[in-house]
Amino acid sequence: MAEVTLHDHDSRLSACPACDAAPLAQRVAGQGGAGRDDLILSLPTIHCATCIADVERVLHAHPGVRRARVNLTLRRVTVDAPGLGADDLIPVIERIGYEAHELDPSALSASAADRQGRDILMRIGVSGFAMMNIMILSVAVWSGAQDATRDMFHWISAAIALPTVAFAGRPFFASAWRAISHGRLGMDVPISLALILASAISVYETIHSGAHAYFDAAVMLCFFLLVGRYLDYRTRAVARSAAEELTALEVPRAFRVTASGDEPVPVAELLPGDLIRIRPGARIPADGEIVSGASEIDRSLLTGESIPVAARAGTTLSAGEVNLTGALVLRVTAAGRDSSLARLTALVEAAETARGRYTSLAERASRLYSPLVHLLAFASFLGWYWTTGDLRLSVNVAAAVLIITCPCALGLAVPAVVTAASGRLFRRGMLIKDGTALERLAEVDCVVFDKTGTLTMGVPQIASIEAIPPAARPAALALAQGSAHPLSQSLAQALSDAGVRPCALDGLREMPGHGVEASWQGQSIRLGRADWLGARHGDSRISASWLSLGQGMPIRLEFTDRLRPGADECVRALIASGRRVILLSGDAAPVVEELAARLGVAEWRAGVTPTEKADAVQELGQAGARVLMVGDGLNDTAALARAHVSISPASALDAARTASDMVLMGNDLSPVAEALHIARRARARIKENFGISVLYNIVAVPFAIAGFATPLMAALAMSASSVSVTLNALRLR
Repeated sequence: MAEVTLHDHDSRLSACPACDAAPLAQRVAGQGGAGRDDLILSLPTIHCATCIADVERVLHAHPGVRRARVNLTLRRVTVDAPGLGADDLIPVIERIGYEAHELDPSALSASAADRQGRDILMRIGVSGFAMMNIMILSVAVWSGAQDATRDMFHWISAAIALPTVAFAGRPFFASAWRAISHGRLGMDVPISLALILASAISVYETIHSGAHAYFDAAVMLCFFLLVGRYLDYRTRAVARSAAEELTALEVPRAFRVTASGDEPVPVAELLPGDLIRIRPGARIPADGEIVSGASEIDRSLLTGESIPVAARAGTTLSAGEVNLTGALVLRVTAAGRDSSLARLTALVEAAETARGRYTSLAERASRLYSPLVHLLAFASFLGWYWTTGDLRLSVNVAAAVLIITCPCALGLAVPAVVTAASGRLFRRGMLIKDGTALERLAEVDCVVFDKTGTLTMGVPQIASIEAIPPAARPAALALAQGSAHPLSQSLAQALSDAGVRPCALDGLREMPGHGVEASWQGQSIRLGRADWLGARHGDSRISASWLSLGQGMPIRLEFTDRLRPGADECVRALIASGRRVILLSGDAAPVVEELAARLGVAEWRAGVTPTEKADAVQELGQAGARVLMVGDGLNDTAALARAHVSISPASALDAARTASDMVLMGNDLSPVAEALHIARRARARIKENFGISVLYNIVAVPFAIAGFATPLMAALAMSASSVSVTLNALRLR
């Protein structure tokens, strides 16, 4: 075969040149994350960290459940419970007061999310209208109305306020009742108590002809609490997770080819072997192989590659890709939850639901908060009543404490940041498989790169075809097409791209280990190794093949390993940030040295075996370095596993992707440097959110206990803290 002078080319040079455009179905198979047998349940009524802890705790305690992870953004739980079905687990969740049902993809659609937003807006409108009317009535009382006139205005206000609080406050009351009836203290319990107390003390004052009633405050409290919840809903919608974006790519219906014509069927009913028709402009509904037709495929949403890829019979396509130009008939290989898009979604969701140390800290604090809030409110009531003997004032202070100490901001501190960061990285083509990888990535101070397939594409590219005489190029093309060797295929591709057409050859045959030969115009022509053709090897930095035409001197054809797009930009950005960059490769020293010099990498090692590569990463870690390993080959797997955090390209071998914490979905390497920057910013945002939560409580709680905050002021302060935490997280976008 054609001579390859790159020794131990990381076992990647033999890759097919077409692997640059390898479909996602081939690239995500075998990756970690949620298994195909995981059960996914929708939890439409959860809304806080306490809900997460309750659902996960009861599921983990159930026999047969190995793992359960709640995704608050998507309001669903993924359960690893072999042998158990939805009917077994839904009653377990409902027993603790949460609604649950098996996931319906339509429940994740924009219309479902819009219905939730519209419901909150409707309640905001009702409470806002009632608030304005009650405030108009209150003007008369504040202006000096006395006795029967004042009582009449109070009763009219009560007639407006009490139904309004009951209707508009229903989301808080329903959540609080579910919690209490199952022996829990959720975040909505103190809010509901505050609304009830504000309304009850106003009725008491009205019955006893008191000078002051607080119906306006009760309705205003409900109004601002709803506004805060809607703002939280909107900021969550803006920070929609990468998993939700992938779910949006799923096609609900496909056109199955039958004897009687095209039959529209739900994608969930497709089976391997079914034939489906893909019309131009339509999204691919399932993984499969093209049976007939030719077109161009847009893979940008899944791989980040903006250039359409040609597709014809035999090409493998993945769910979520877009058919641009021609009609296709596809034979289904996987659909629904078995498709590559579903597996990719599971990987993203697993990352979002993973528990880092910051997440665990926030959840522990939230669990301690609920009983502490009630104790503080009760102690405030007793203290003020014992000091002043004023029941109304004591109840108002207790209500303010209940509201102002709600731990919503603390519960949002970490999930909001992780969701925003994961979404931004996903849009840059970086898939986080392990949620804790974001925390570890922020600590990286040393980056180790593999060479072939990582910094380079691992695909040979001919430097020039000018050495081949124009008259001999058709014969050279026909000869190259007769071999499957990567260098021969690269030569054939270059000649075809130059407009050359192959000619007829006689006696074409391949000589294993040497090359390929044939007869052309009565003379022998050969393409292969230097020693087979009697040529000198030349510069060992460059891959080469030799072409012999008759009795003339063999022609040297030089090949290079194409640099991965963004590799130069990535390495230089890492060096500029002060991080240590090391190149470890199994290639020959001259080749590695040339690449290191080209990229400006000062530290490099050549001829490294897989064991030596893993040991080098481990030694760096033992010396105190926080190592990011970026590799793609089987020889990188151990090093990827031993690194502090690891990244592999989507074109990597299955074993490498499984061992890595993050997957680079496109060909561009530049997102690696950006991921380190985003991770550090995410860590800073998390710490800032904790700081906001702690500072808020340090200031607000004593303020409320001292009696300086009314229930209305407390509601405004609580909503402001939650929204500020989420908006701070959105700065990552």
